[in-house]
Amino acid sequence: MWSRVNIEEKLKIFRDKNHRGEQLLKEVYEILNRQSNIQQELQSPTKGYNEFHFEILDHSRIYHIEHIKAICIAYRLRFLSSKYFKGKYPKKALEAVKKLEDEHQIKLQGFKIVAPSKLFKLENADDPLLFAPMGNDYFYLIHKWGKDLHPFRKYLVLPFKSFLHLAITVIALSWIVANLIPLELFTPEQGSSYFWILFLFVFKMIGTITIFYAVALGKNFNPAIWNSKYYNS
Repeated sequence: MWSRVNIEEKLKIFRDKNHRGEQLLKEVYEILNRQSNIQQELQSPTKGYNEFHFEILDHSRIYHIEHIKAICIAYRLRFLSSKYFKGKYPKKALEAVKKLEDEHQIKLQGFKIVAPSKLFKLENADDPLLFAPMGNDYFYLIHKWGKDLHPFRKYLVLPFKSFLHLAITVIALSWIVANLIPLELFTPEQGSSYFWILFLFVFKMIGTITIFYAVALGKNFNPAIWNSKYYNS
């Protein structure tokens, strides 16, 4: 009934809503030309980007860091260097890297991956995306593998998007729980004042549990962890 979420498709939708195709290609083309000139002048032995041949790139696979950040925050994902990735690379991902290197006659470096936090500590099968940096905060999507995200993931992690989202969730949950508890358990009298007293009691209980969970496990909000390499964040 509910289809799983293809995070690559969501990333494309967000990019296309915030960047016209011609504008994005023009920006990337100018950046690549500028990088080539800078490289000739500096001849730096270590680079933070890859020198792709713009003419043979699949332009639909180019993303800006802001596109990636927005998706990571919405779905509580991380965008980290591939050296932190603990999952297994499928054969098709390795073949995609080799094919790209052969086409552009370069040795790719600086790989980064979008995936759930647990994939940077434990093996799992959720939807990683492998990127290569192009410079100036642009990244080229090399390969996607694994299964798609759960269709409700965006809503399940919504409370962690910000303090406001968490507060609204706690208040809403407290209101639901307070409505489920019969007032007759505490008092034979009926009235709105008794309900709100019960609501405040439930709110305090759920709020305390939430704070304890967040502090004990070192959890943080999505905007603070999307590119953090630390596990307890």
